[in-house]
Amino acid sequence: MVSGATSPFQANFSAGKADKGITMDLFDRNNETTEQSRRPLADRMRPETLDEFFGQEHLLKKHSLLRRAIEEDRLFSVIFWGPPGSGKTTLARIVAGETKAYFAAFSAVLSGVKELRKVVEEAEARWQNNRQKTVLFVDEIHRFNKAQQDAFLPHVESGLITLIGATTENPSFEVIAPLLSRCRVLVLKPFSDEDLVRILNRVLRDRRRGLGNLGLELDQDALAYLVHTADGDARTALNSLEAVASLLAAGEGQSSRISRVQVEEALQKKGLQYDKSGAEHYNLISAFHKSLRGSDPDAALYWLGRMLTAGEDPLYIARRMVRFASEDVGNADPMALSIAMTAMQAFHFIGLPEGELALAQAAVYLATAPKSNALYAGYGRVKAAIAATGTLPVPLHIRNAPTRLMKDLGYGRDYRYAHDYEGAWVPQEYLPDALLAKEHEFYRPTDRGYERTIRERLEKWKKRLNEARRQQQTSSEK
Repeated sequence: MVSGATSPFQANFSAGKADKGITMDLFDRNNETTEQSRRPLADRMRPETLDEFFGQEHLLKKHSLLRRAIEEDRLFSVIFWGPPGSGKTTLARIVAGETKAYFAAFSAVLSGVKELRKVVEEAEARWQNNRQKTVLFVDEIHRFNKAQQDAFLPHVESGLITLIGATTENPSFEVIAPLLSRCRVLVLKPFSDEDLVRILNRVLRDRRRGLGNLGLELDQDALAYLVHTADGDARTALNSLEAVASLLAAGEGQSSRISRVQVEEALQKKGLQYDKSGAEHYNLISAFHKSLRGSDPDAALYWLGRMLTAGEDPLYIARRMVRFASEDVGNADPMALSIAMTAMQAFHFIGLPEGELALAQAAVYLATAPKSNALYAGYGRVKAAIAATGTLPVPLHIRNAPTRLMKDLGYGRDYRYAHDYEGAWVPQEYLPDALLAKEHEFYRPTDRGYERTIRERLEKWKKRLNEARRQQQTSSEK
């Protein structure tokens, strides 16, 4: 269907509005001029065609599968998976405007199997009467339980219904496997900074749906701050801009030029000087990491707070602490890795702001833990040795020997099972001969924390191994 033409879905809005739970008016574009004042800016500015849609180029570029399906009206069942404000519902609206099929929609928050049965009955009648297909948009499909999702299966499989689901949750965990196998999962990404800049600039120019009649202009700093605080969420960016415009409209004698200070005032949030992709980002994470390494819990907490207050992704910080636990603490305190992982899971579970305390707890633990980079340095030596020696063969006695031929070739011969010996240890070589000849020692534990115990244990084993080597050499010389 040509963009702008009236689809059967649009022609049947009135009949559908009274249906319980069926949010047919979600896509209503009628009477826009009289309703503009009450509709939020983010809703007014929803793109109505593919050409108006910014971002998600990996899905909507020319000749892409989804774009061709929409333009050629050959839609398949699909689940849009992406973060809030990434355009899931907007893409569904575009389908509503361009498909020849009847388009029904409801939210999993308000509707259930009863409403679905009604949609199916109407879809069957529609197909029998005029061979018209039905496209069903289900917002927040992850909120349906297993039994409710099962109700879709026969109708999606038969082709009676083409399903469009939208979810912010991982479909692998939230959508049942049989339904998932009958749909394509298309991943929407957070909008890039460039996309958000284009979206905000379009709003400032648009006189019909946007803020073009107000003659507002954004300073570069103000624009950059709006984009930064939106964090890839177009809805957040537009809501923030609307809040700024409302503040200016309430004032008298204010300039139409919007500064960063005015943006911060409108959002009631003082923004720290911070660029998530620039030098300040790397300066702060460096200060945090080095404070942990330097065993200064006060400085670690300060830099953690600075990053979180400025809007850094908390899970990015958590991932850096997980890395730190292995790189700078290592086996000096094996619990450090568990603490860092648990903090990341705790934050993921409870989110902001309560989850910040879990990150703070982990930061203090890491800062006060005994430090060792022996693991980090040892693995570096391993990679250097591999680069220098290539693919050395596995010694015969520790090769796998599942077949008679392999056993006849000597695979696994003379291997000694450690648990058959005292202390579950037996003098035996495990490295390739080429590395043994050079006496490679990759892991060199310190005497700090638990690594002191590891070092003592390794020294005892090494002494016994060297004794066994001397005995073997003496025996071979005889």
